[in-house]
Amino acid sequence: MFKNVMMVCVGNICRSPIAEVLLQDQQPQLNVFSSGIGALVGKPADPKSIELMSDKGIDLTKHRAQQISSVLVTASDLILTMEKGHIDAIQAKFPEARGKVHLIGKWNDNQEIPDPYKKDKTAFISAAELIESGIESWQKKLWK
Repeated sequence: MFKNVMMVCVGNICRSPIAEVLLQDQQPQLNVFSSGIGALVGKPADPKSIELMSDKGIDLTKHRAQQISSVLVTASDLILTMEKGHIDAIQAKFPEARGKVHLIGKWNDNQEIPDPYKKDKTAFISAAELIESGIESWQKKLWK
């Protein structure tokens, strides 16, 4: 059973923090965390991400970006990424991740989540909706 789930994007301030708190909110028994393959280490979540989650009653203000590492990869039972390129980057740097790294949109025709960084609120809303859809699909396969 998957208990430790890591969400990964690039900077760890937009998409993966949203995915982290959404899954944690829906599956509190899990240990959900996030990181970035090019993280803006120590930075808070993007204000638009914070606002979107606040609208859902979820607090994202305490999030701080962290860089993916071998320690985090080893601690993860399942690693969910936003784009296919993230899978390739993770497997190239951390071969031990093979078999446990997948797209969050895997069960939705391998849907990728476009990066909303430095874009308007509609890009964040779209990304959040795709993330939610991906999480719902994973939950149907694993946790419901």
